[in-house]
Amino acid sequence: MSNPYLCPNCKTNRSRFNLIEQVAKPVKLDARSGDVIEQYESQSAGPLHLTYRGPEIRVQCATCGLIEDEQMFIKRAQNH
Repeated sequence: MSNPYLCPNCKTNRSRFNLIEQVAKPVKLDARSGDVIEQYESQSAGPLHLTYRGPEIRVQCATCGLIEDEQMFIKRAQNH
């Protein structure tokens, strides 16, 4: 279900936004060089590797540039 947005920063933009899809890629890095040693499938990362729990979508206001969670823009629109 789609929801209207309102930028919580500039408080005027209701129509121009960039939707940023976040795709987590679990990896194991070499501690010294920073090179990727291993890439994991999200379900098989192991007991010491937490899976990403952040938002799948973040929103950027195309007027002022603010980047926040989608819920911030939705809540601002609901309150006005």
